Amino acid sequence: MKRKLAVLISAVLAVGTFLTSCQVEKVSDSKESSSDTIKIGVFEPLTGANAGGGELEVEGIKLANKLYPEVNGKKIELVVVDNKSDKVEASNAASRLVEKEKVTAIIGSWGSSLSMAAGDIIKNAKIPTVATSATNPLVTKGNEYYFRVCFIDPFQGTVMANYAYSKLNAKKVAIVQEVSNDYAVGLAKYFTDSFTKLTGDSKAVLSTSNYNTGDQDFTAQLTNIKTQNPDVIFAPGNFTESALLIKQARDLGIKCPIVGGDTWETPDFLKIGGSAVEGSVFSTFFATEKPITKESEKFLDAYKKEYNGKEPAAVSALAYDAYLLLVDGLKRTGSTDSVKLRDELTKTKDFQGAAGVVNFDEDRNAVKSAVIKQVKDGKFSYLDIVEPAK
Repeated sequence: MKRKLAVLISAVLAVGTFLTSCQVEKVSDSKESSSDTIKIGVFEPLTGANAGGGELEVEGIKLANKLYPEVNGKKIELVVVDNKSDKVEASNAASRLVEKEKVTAIIGSWGSSLSMAAGDIIKNAKIPTVATSATNPLVTKGNEYYFRVCFIDPFQGTVMANYAYSKLNAKKVAIVQEVSNDYAVGLAKYFTDSFTKLTGDSKAVLSTSNYNTGDQDFTAQLTNIKTQNPDVIFAPGNFTESALLIKQARDLGIKCPIVGGDTWETPDFLKIGGSAVEGSVFSTFFATEKPITKESEKFLDAYKKEYNGKEPAAVSALAYDAYLLLVDGLKRTGSTDSVKLRDELTKTKDFQGAAGVVNFDEDRNAVKSAVIKQVKDGKFSYLDIVEPAK
């Protein structure tokens, strides 16, 4: 009996050891960990509703790590954790990077809600973190350890309101927002404020309809909008739901332009929407047709070689820049002290990234231009660049 018990205990311990090792391998690109290694954590949605965006950002980060694998004579190890497109999991992912992996800095995440969910952990641990494409102002507001390499939604909302008013001659708009998504709600508000001001008409926004993440049927919202006959529909939300919404709008006979925000720029948006999303216009961060710096050209060449000629999404360029920004800060700091690194990052001036030049405002937001793109012939096509107000 004792012998059987001993064998059973040994087997359980062996299984436990195996499962633990598998879990570590899932979050880390390298098993090495020594004083000659600097760990940079990455938390991104690699499964769930936002997985398409998270994967694009990880591509940019891994490419940057391949091109710039060392700093101050130390190897940089990426520790990648899946936040599963979930706020609770995003918090757990940040905790793991801080407490177990002992990272020096963090990159992430696609999705403002996911970034905000990790905010308190990052702030309390004093680990400098660079958001890639999280555009909601609250990501960095009041959190001195959170930075970002993208513009913020007040600017993006103004850009798209100006486009609707000036380029599409819109006087009346309808809004459909992903109400469970902080990004979409914030962007809708900034668009509303700006468009109302441009028109001078307090009733210029005919209606604001809501849906939840994961919804697939938008018939009720769109049927109501059709009766209002807007000049434009503004539909900030995740790429999957947005593509389905546009498809259903066209099936219902709604012909007015439909415009949105940066989350649309994923292959899944084109795949799901098909011909229905042709002509859709959105704001984003970077255009391959308009390389801005020497680093832009280096990134474009390296990305196409690394990923079999694929055109990079803007968020891949931003994620690449987030890594380079941390490397630049570490180089200037000369140490892995997280507080010193944070202080050095605040001094960043005219940083030459792939997606443009980065300078920070008082809330550590990048002040930079926006790109407007349109779906044309089944591809994302450059339309214009809009500079921030001086």
